[in-house]
Amino acid sequence: MILRSSGPSPFGRKVKIVAKMLGIYDQLTVEDSNTNDPADTLRQQNPLGKIPILILEDGRKIFDSRVICEYLDAQVDGTSLHPTESDARWEALTLQALGDGIVDASILQVYESRMRPEEKRHGDWLSYQADKVKRSLDHLSANAPSLEGDLTIGHVAIACALGYLDLRFEGKWRESYPTLVAWLETFDARVPAFEATKFVA
Repeated sequence: MILRSSGPSPFGRKVKIVAKMLGIYDQLTVEDSNTNDPADTLRQQNPLGKIPILILEDGRKIFDSRVICEYLDAQVDGTSLHPTESDARWEALTLQALGDGIVDASILQVYESRMRPEEKRHGDWLSYQADKVKRSLDHLSANAPSLEGDLTIGHVAIACALGYLDLRFEGKWRESYPTLVAWLETFDARVPAFEATKFVA
């Protein structure tokens, strides 16, 4: 299988962590992609032009990260990162949605600052996205998901979101959320794949 991604992609990182946790990372060939390059074939592989994309051995393409992670999980017997029991499943998927949402709002802030000249940046839009992240971190700080017992895709998504805030926002969140700092340190110690997939610019 081929994983189209890029080093800094938090969604690609989520897929890599899941593959390592499931013990099937060696079945993936990771290919670097550039979403800003119209000549990159990823736009034919995913009409949305987004990464990550998983290309199966028979040529089928699977996207986005949520679908890829669940696909990889389904290939492995035994422990699953996607619980099947009703309440646990909805909790894990909702937590994943929160982590992915933090990343989405963060990426929009990065793009607004990176793609527009300063005089054309929309301050209200940036504040709107930053508020999403703050509310989410406030919620997580008060309701940190337990790291005892089995880990789920929700835990992985939250860890990747915090890792992306470290990468793109200089880890400024850490000053206000010591509970989440401790949470991430515990996750990191339990899941070696988190450090192994860290992007260093």
